[in-house]
Amino acid sequence: MKNIKNNCLKYSLLITIVVFANVSCERELSEDAILSTYPKTAEVYIDGFSAGLSYGAFAGSKYTAFNIDTNEKYAGSSSMRIDVPSENDPEGNFAGGVYIDDIGRNLTDYDALTFWVKGSQAATINEVGFGNDFNENKYNVSLKNVSIDTNWKKVIIPIPNASKLIQEKGMFWYAEGPENGLGYTFWMDNVQYEKLGTITDGQASILNGNDKVETSFIGVSSTIDGVVASFNLANGISKTVTISPAYLEFSSSNTAVASVTNTGVVTTVGTGTATITATFEGQTVDGSLTINSLGTFLSAPTPTHNPANVISIFSDAYANVPVNYYNGYWAPWQTSLSDDFSVNGDHILQYTIFNFAGIEFSTPTVNASAMTHFHLDAFIPGPIASGRQLRLIVVDFGPDGTFNGGDDTRHSTTFIAPFLVSQNWISIDIPFLAMPNLLSRSHVAQIILEGGDGSNIYIDNIYFHN
Repeated sequence: MKNIKNNCLKYSLLITIVVFANVSCERELSEDAILSTYPKTAEVYIDGFSAGLSYGAFAGSKYTAFNIDTNEKYAGSSSMRIDVPSENDPEGNFAGGVYIDDIGRNLTDYDALTFWVKGSQAATINEVGFGNDFNENKYNVSLKNVSIDTNWKKVIIPIPNASKLIQEKGMFWYAEGPENGLGYTFWMDNVQYEKLGTITDGQASILNGNDKVETSFIGVSSTIDGVVASFNLANGISKTVTISPAYLEFSSSNTAVASVTNTGVVTTVGTGTATITATFEGQTVDGSLTINSLGTFLSAPTPTHNPANVISIFSDAYANVPVNYYNGYWAPWQTSLSDDFSVNGDHILQYTIFNFAGIEFSTPTVNASAMTHFHLDAFIPGPIASGRQLRLIVVDFGPDGTFNGGDDTRHSTTFIAPFLVSQNWISIDIPFLAMPNLLSRSHVAQIILEGGDGSNIYIDNIYFHN
């Protein structure tokens, strides 16, 4: 089973930088002059890195995974060697990094990023792409699940709309985890941008092609996701890449209700209904987002506890401890999906199709032995069905600090009507004295929410306090 730790890598933090060459320009130029002078260098790695590139490893990755190899190569004298670690490697449980041009390049003449790849064994590389620059990542493109074997193979990543890449800094990036828990090696060579002239029929979609309807409130902002584009290659194979929303042109059917930026950020500004759609190179894309705004959002009560007496898991009122995930998808029984949002800077966890969800903070676990209560605010926007329950489970991983290590303890607390109400925040504050089954609080690592009926629920202000 492939393993890259965390539900979703955010590939944003820089662990280490290796500078291959430095290029600088100290003269102040007009914007037009600058745009006209960005280099159109196509090469990223051909027997060495092109000038101006630096390498940065992703947070959590094994930063020594990348090397230059003069023994294995597709052509010439060397290749890029990636030593993927095993899942229990203390230096990092995956390999990944970005090759950045600090000035930026003009890639408008090209229609693809190409490279050659082979492995020490058959494997599937999680993701490769371009447009990640450890900053805005505005024009990021990702090709997922790249199959490789022990023979050299050419990989083609189509560029969705090259006219936008006037000053692209993210030249190439990759992320790969162990295969069946074990590490292996793969090599990449002749990484470059090309004008193939054989890539046709780009068709894009948003929200994975679905027409989504969402209840919202004034001030709620979210970003359009599930953006992909498919292209036909010369061999007749259709290649689908995940792309940033900035490659599309967005519009709103009612800007008095919802606005949308050129990077796909949708903000609810009024009461009513609006539909967000998009085009890709002039063609209507599949999928849409309909916003049904109910007006002003009722925020959860603002916590007033002294921060010194709080261990926060999720709250804008306090500094939160590190959290592995807020919705560990536990197949095959879980239906709950995350559709989190923020209202004027107030971040809210939203679970849709809610039956249960797991929140884990096990690296490290939390020592809540000095705390006296567990707190959580919940909001059920729909009607309360007969027999509806909300069950909260607090789990301690025990002295070994690992799940199912034989010393885990937990306590479940169930709430029913009339305590459960609709269209209002439910403030839950449970004393640990009422959790006799929780034998220890020194390695708390999970909070599990259960009892949903497939509707939506909002969650805020999850913390332990004294």
